[in-house]
Amino acid sequence: MPNSPTYLGTVQDVQGATISIALDKDTVSGLVFIDGHGYRIGQIGSFVRIPIGFTDLFGIVSQVGAGAVPEALVKVEPYGYRWLKVQLIGEGQRSGEFKRGISQYPTIGDEAHLVTEQDLTRIYGRPDAPNFVRVGSLASAESIPALVDIDRLITRHSAVVGTTGAGKSTTVASLLASLSDPVRYPSARIIVFDIHGEYHTALNDRATIFRVNADETRGEQPLFIPYWALSLDELLRVTPFRGLNDADRAALVEKIKQLKLASLQTQARNGVTVDTMTVDTPIPFSIHRLWYELHRYVCSTHTAQGANQSDATEAIELGPNGQPMLGDIMGVNPPRYRPITSGGTNRVYLSGAPLNIRRQIMATELLLRDTRYDFMFHPGPWCPNPTLQNLDAQPVQDIDSLIRSWVGGDKPITILDLSGVPVSILMDLVGVLIRLLFDALFWARYLPEGGRTRPLLFVMEEAHAYLNAGNEGAASMAARRIVKEGRKYGMGAMIVSQRPSEIDPTILSQCGTMFAMRLANATDRAHVTGTVSDNLEGLFNMLPTLRTGEAIIVGEAVHLPLRALIDAPPKNRRPDSHDPKIYDPAANGGWNRQKQAEDYARVLEKWRSENPRSANNPGGNP
Repeated sequence: MPNSPTYLGTVQDVQGATISIALDKDTVSGLVFIDGHGYRIGQIGSFVRIPIGFTDLFGIVSQVGAGAVPEALVKVEPYGYRWLKVQLIGEGQRSGEFKRGISQYPTIGDEAHLVTEQDLTRIYGRPDAPNFVRVGSLASAESIPALVDIDRLITRHSAVVGTTGAGKSTTVASLLASLSDPVRYPSARIIVFDIHGEYHTALNDRATIFRVNADETRGEQPLFIPYWALSLDELLRVTPFRGLNDADRAALVEKIKQLKLASLQTQARNGVTVDTMTVDTPIPFSIHRLWYELHRYVCSTHTAQGANQSDATEAIELGPNGQPMLGDIMGVNPPRYRPITSGGTNRVYLSGAPLNIRRQIMATELLLRDTRYDFMFHPGPWCPNPTLQNLDAQPVQDIDSLIRSWVGGDKPITILDLSGVPVSILMDLVGVLIRLLFDALFWARYLPEGGRTRPLLFVMEEAHAYLNAGNEGAASMAARRIVKEGRKYGMGAMIVSQRPSEIDPTILSQCGTMFAMRLANATDRAHVTGTVSDNLEGLFNMLPTLRTGEAIIVGEAVHLPLRALIDAPPKNRRPDSHDPKIYDPAANGGWNRQKQAEDYARVLEKWRSENPRSANNPGGNP
């Protein structure tokens, strides 16, 4: 009704879900007060209500002024440039039920009204619904909570994007704190891939933290990723055996298969038999034994030539005790061979093995000695430890105990702190972890431990580092599998990145809910806008000017797109990602602090230990 305080004007143009509204000449511009609340007329991102019978259509203002005038009316419209362009989003029944999507459209002359706090409460105000969690409050009405539907947030995937300093990590920490509420969701399980070790402080009371070079005094547990749980392709990518020709690769595959078969014959494993085992089946085998036997096969010398060579003809040197110097498998010490001779009666010949992998064998020897890779090639109780006297030694534990520790522990969140993983294999290792968990829960989908009964959320921090566009690495392939297939099996993904333009478009487009924070880069904004099904370019034009901790939330987990102020956790519960202060009023840091004595020996200690928070050094504790 024109005399209603909420009346704005009338619908004058309808193009699908995009409509143009001409503001009434008597509609006051600027700020109006209704029932004690102030509202700004025609603000980008504000809502419009269009009554149609017993139904209200709701839309969001995406453009104001001259640009909102329908092209056909530019020269003839009677109200100047007092126009709004609105994107229809959903509809609500007078009974109070609200549904996303449009079943009917307005006609020319239908009234448009301002959406009040009462209307917003009707749409958003369901704080008691168990499937909704609070993430903040509406930026335009801070008394109304910003709620997200966890069913759609998790299984339909989500993305949190924003430039550095926009509040992404704090937003993620706030989300995870809500999702892991022990009272509301006692069986929640969330796994966080923490690339830089930022979430220890924020989530340590609800999270089990696994880290390479773990500091057990801070409650961290060692992170182990057994090499034998990797598929063949994954294993080759993290070892010097990648890029082999077909003949050498086939020989290597056969050797690995033989070692797995011998392991299975030594100790039976539930779910697999000799006949069903493949080279990718997660059966323990010793990579040290693989290296040792390949070394003896390819790098040995012999007293015989060509086809006459065998173990009996190996030219192994004798030690001071007169015994053959056979080396040490787990110590990565190869046998000592007599050098090649070109003449005489006791000639020594190089191995005639047809494999051209001598260089790879030598490089594998160095890799197995490199302590940075011990988490994978010496994986604690999951490591077979063969000796020359017991080649078929088995690990103490099978991989079920590892999976249990990651997703079946007492705490709802597991943080895999990957800050100590060598950069050269980081992308591959993230892919391995995702694939291992996906496969485990996929095949167990009908069990209580499976994803359908107890869903799992993957949180992928700094995703642009390993899910970048055009990357065919293990991480990208595993993440694509989750976003395409995970919904059916109770596995969801949350992609967190400061550069959405560098994320694989296939992955980003499958994120049903978007938390878009401040984004200054036009390319990044374009990628975010392109992934959203609603025609909300005007709303996303606000991204460069959003405040720290403010987000535009769109997608399936919210009834209507909304601009929200995210609830910030207490300062002692925030991720370790805040900006250092150049000028610190408290003079606890920054350039204004008086210069103090510094100990760079401690710097070197931290560098060497690759642990910034060791307990014996107070300077490293946050």
